[in-house]
Amino acid sequence: MRTRSGTRALLASGLALVMLATACTGAGEVTDGDAADLDVAPGVTDDSVVIGSHQPLTGPAAPGYMAVSQGAAAVFDYVNAQGGVNGREIDYRVEDDAYDPSQTIDVTRQLVIEDEIFAMVGGLGTPTHSGVLDYLNDEGVPDIFPASGALAWNNPEEHPLTYGWQTDYTKEAKIQGEYIAENFPDQAVGYLYQNDDVGEDSQAGLDQYLSDSVVAREHYESEVPDLSSQIAEMENSGAEVVVCSCIPTFTALAMLEAARIGYEPQWVVSSIGGDTATLQALLAEFTEGSDAEDVPADAFLDEMLITSYMPRVEDEDDDWGQFFIAIYDEYGDGGTLTNTHIFGMTQAVMFAQVLKSAGEDLTRQALIDAMETQEWQGPGYTPFSSSDGDHGGHQGVYVVQYEEGGNIEMVQEARVTDREGGPIEETDFERLSPEELPFHD
Repeated sequence: MRTRSGTRALLASGLALVMLATACTGAGEVTDGDAADLDVAPGVTDDSVVIGSHQPLTGPAAPGYMAVSQGAAAVFDYVNAQGGVNGREIDYRVEDDAYDPSQTIDVTRQLVIEDEIFAMVGGLGTPTHSGVLDYLNDEGVPDIFPASGALAWNNPEEHPLTYGWQTDYTKEAKIQGEYIAENFPDQAVGYLYQNDDVGEDSQAGLDQYLSDSVVAREHYESEVPDLSSQIAEMENSGAEVVVCSCIPTFTALAMLEAARIGYEPQWVVSSIGGDTATLQALLAEFTEGSDAEDVPADAFLDEMLITSYMPRVEDEDDDWGQFFIAIYDEYGDGGTLTNTHIFGMTQAVMFAQVLKSAGEDLTRQALIDAMETQEWQGPGYTPFSSSDGDHGGHQGVYVVQYEEGGNIEMVQEARVTDREGGPIEETDFERLSPEELPFHD
C-alpha cells in the first residue's frame, strides 16, 4: 500500500472547476452530458492494476477506522504474493482525507487525475464519500464498496457505478429495533446518533419497531468530542436501552461519560461502532491519568449488544477468522488485529474475487459486468446484492453480546430485511470458505 498525506492545500478554485468539468486521460471522457466510456482501462498494465481509496488516517475517525486500509493492504499483499489476479499485482493507493469532506474532494481528484486509478475501492465515510459520489460516476470511475451503510450507495439510476458493501443503516436498525422490542419490551429507549445520514437512516429503521418507546433522540457532531449533555439527557429521560449509531470514538466517549455519572443503560451498538478491540484501546486511552485508569477497559463493554454481518476476531473457531489472523500475522502492520482490520480484509477479498471474474482483458466495463452478473459469496453471513437494479451489498445482520473478559455470544442468528416495511426473516445463506478463493495458496 502506498499512502500519501491528505493535508495538502486545496486546489485553487479555478483549477478545481476545470477538474470537475474535464475527465482525465483514459478515465472515460465526459462531454455534453454523455455517459462515460467504460471500455477503457486506466491504471492497468500487463502486470499491475492501480486502485485507490480515501481513508481517515488522521483526524477524529482515525482511531477507529485507519485499520480498514491496513487490513485491506494485508490481503492485497497476500494476493500479490500468490501471483496477483490474472497475472496482475494490485497497486493499492490510499489517500488521507482526515474524515473531512473538503479534503475527500481534493484527494479523490488526485487519485483520479494524477494516479489514474482503475477503480475507487472502499472509500470510507458517509459525510466524506457523499461529496465525491457524483464526481466518480461522472468520470466513469467504478465506485466499489464504499465503507459506509448510507442508502445513497444503492441508487443505480443516479449512480450506476457505485456498489454498496455493508448492510445499510436502515436495514441494520430495523433488525436492532425488532430485537429490542422482543427482548426488552416496555423499556424506554434512547437514540444516540451521528448528525448525518448515519443518524437519519438508522432512525428510519428503528422507528418501525420502537417509535412508541423512544424517550430521547440525541445527536453528536463528529468534530465535537463532548457527549456530556447528550448522556445527561439520556439519563434524565429515563432511557433504559440506548441505541448508539456512532463511530468508535463516540461509542467509547458515550460509555465513558455514562460510567462517570453512574448511568447504566443497556447499550445496543451498530456495526460501525462495535469493534470491541478498538473500543478497548480507545477507552484505555481516554481514561489514562483519570480515576478510571485502573478499571479494565473491557469492563465498560460488559453486556453490550452488537449487530454485525462479518466474521469477528473474537470467534477463534471461524474459518475466516483463522484465515485473516494468518494473513495479518505475515502481512499486517504488527499491531493488534481488530474487527476493523477484518472489515477491510473482507472488502479486499471480495474485490479481488470480482477482479478475477472480470478476466484478463480488463476494462472498467468488464469489472461492472462482473459485479452485476454473479451472486457473490464471501466472508459475510448474509446474501450480497450487486445486480443491475440493486447495489445494496449485504442484506442483514446478526446480534452478539460481549462479556467482560472477551467472551462473545451469538444471541440471534443472521436475519435479512428491506429498507421499508417488509418482514425480517432468517436466512440459510452459505458463506464461501477461504479454500474456495481463486487465489488461495
